[in-house]
Amino acid sequence: MIPFDASGAFHPVAEHGELRHLAIRGAAATVSAQWVGLAIQIVGTILLARLLTPADFGIVSMVTTFSLLLMSFGSSGFAEAVIQPAEMNRFQASNLFWIVSAIGLVLTIGFAAAGSLLGRFYRNPLVANVTAAVSVAIFIGAASTIHLALLKRAMRFGAVSANDLVGRTVYTGTGILLALRGWGYWALVAGIVAQGLMTTMLAWWQCKWIPSWPRRGVGTRSMVVFAAKVYGRFSANYFSRNFDNLLVGWQFNAAALGFYKRAYDLFALSASQLTGPLHNVALSALSRLNHDPARFRRYLVNSLGIIAFVGMAVGADLTLVGKDLVRLVLGPKWSESGRIFELFGPGIGVMLLYSTVGWIHLSIGKPGRWLRWTLVELAVTASLFLVALSWGPAGIAVAWSVSYWILLIPAFWYAGRPIGFGVSSLIAALWRYVIAALLAGLTCAAMMQGMLTFTVARSTAEALELIVAKSLLFAFLYLGAVILLHQGCDPLFRVVELLRDVVYGGRLTRRSPTLAATRGADASGAPAPASEG
Repeated sequence: MIPFDASGAFHPVAEHGELRHLAIRGAAATVSAQWVGLAIQIVGTILLARLLTPADFGIVSMVTTFSLLLMSFGSSGFAEAVIQPAEMNRFQASNLFWIVSAIGLVLTIGFAAAGSLLGRFYRNPLVANVTAAVSVAIFIGAASTIHLALLKRAMRFGAVSANDLVGRTVYTGTGILLALRGWGYWALVAGIVAQGLMTTMLAWWQCKWIPSWPRRGVGTRSMVVFAAKVYGRFSANYFSRNFDNLLVGWQFNAAALGFYKRAYDLFALSASQLTGPLHNVALSALSRLNHDPARFRRYLVNSLGIIAFVGMAVGADLTLVGKDLVRLVLGPKWSESGRIFELFGPGIGVMLLYSTVGWIHLSIGKPGRWLRWTLVELAVTASLFLVALSWGPAGIAVAWSVSYWILLIPAFWYAGRPIGFGVSSLIAALWRYVIAALLAGLTCAAMMQGMLTFTVARSTAEALELIVAKSLLFAFLYLGAVILLHQGCDPLFRVVELLRDVVYGGRLTRRSPTLAATRGADASGAPAPASEG
């Protein structure tokens, strides 16, 4: 893609009817690539869990708890600053590129120098060398930030997804190859650096743009302020999301952190697979609809309904099969991770819904409000972690699930105030799926307890048997409960219609019930008026 025309203006612009087509096609590309990436990640997780020890994962996690925050300063802040404005030119993009690159270099040097401090904090001398090696990835990632953001602004999500997929493949392949050669935790470190290199090289090849030298008076200041607010919010959110890792690694040891981190990664994987791919698509589409609050609210309600339909089912099912799933994927030596993962399960569905709050704040250009709310979130979550620490990693997992349920309604109330999106609309869109998942999960657990001759898997085959049996029974009960509570099959039809649109890349003329829909239902279930596009 060549992002700018001869005058320097950004030219791959989508408006009106084309927006729907690109949004659906982008969702198709990102979701498809995400599922392929998931398959690669699962294979890598299975092999690396058997080649490396929990302590190996724990040592690297002690470092990445901090390094990932620094590696994300561009992709979480400056990327949104490129996507959100109505107009963009190559001089602004060039200024942003040099700013991001300079900050990335400073952070790389500073983080490498802080390695000895981290080693003393964790009381583990191996951490210092790992910190120096991982720091290189910070600058490498900064060099690709603006190129990837320009691709997202143009809604070239197929290219972005391909880039991410190649990066995951390189990370997994490098880690497995070096783990087989006995590199231990260094195999994971090498994979992180290799992934960054591949992502950056591919981004420059996909977005054929060479930054010019910086210049003044082109309107960069407001974009930097916007980026700073977004990254400030991201930092607060990141700290609340990683304070658990810091506490477990500091209070216990690398092995305990390894067990906990594997369970948490499976927990977070649900969000990254189901809502992560839609973030950029939703932001790009909703940013072009913020002038029409009614239409904005309608699309948001429809999207939340579908996420709740899928998310509540996934959360309840993984609560039922979590211990068996970990045994199947990671092996018997990770049984402690399975026990922890079961406690994460009840928070998965609500976590998926909570992750969409940022769609509202960013698309209406209110990153400052998102930052203020995230500080509240941080205070609540950190307090729960500190209270739960005495119960060990399992207590931290329970605190996670509880925090999402506590924060969900206040978060949407605060985010929705500027657009008139009330709590009643949120509850009306979600409550049936919550009740259906709860009823189906409890019924399934009771029925399986009486039907199976064994309830604890003693082998991989038994674990697979339990997963299949519980999941099939739960799916039957859940769909039945959803149909009963909705007095019809409308939610199922909406999901099928969405999947059909995604499979065909937005080429169908049927109306989709999601962000790119031209017609939908309001929170009460009544048909919404038709709109253009």
